[in-house]
Amino acid sequence: MRIWVKLFKENRLIRDTMIIDNGGDTRTHKVFSAVEKCCAEFDIQKPIWLEVNIRDFQKFSRCRFYQDSFIEQIDFDYMDFHLIEED
Repeated sequence: MRIWVKLFKENRLIRDTMIIDNGGDTRTHKVFSAVEKCCAEFDIQKPIWLEVNIRDFQKFSRCRFYQDSFIEQIDFDYMDFHLIEED
């Protein structure tokens, strides 16, 4: 599984990373693990999965986390979470 995570500010990409997980976990565990890994790399808190995030990710394999998904103030506009390749 490959997940591309990008941070945007003022419609510009400011940071990105690729998370690769070839383990034997379920899809859900891989996705949550990828969120934890990218947030640790970016040194930001983990976002809260809102209904809109879950729905978009199930439908499009992609979602965006805006300020309303984070408890603390963020210094970017949104985090784009995109599943590129699945096992």
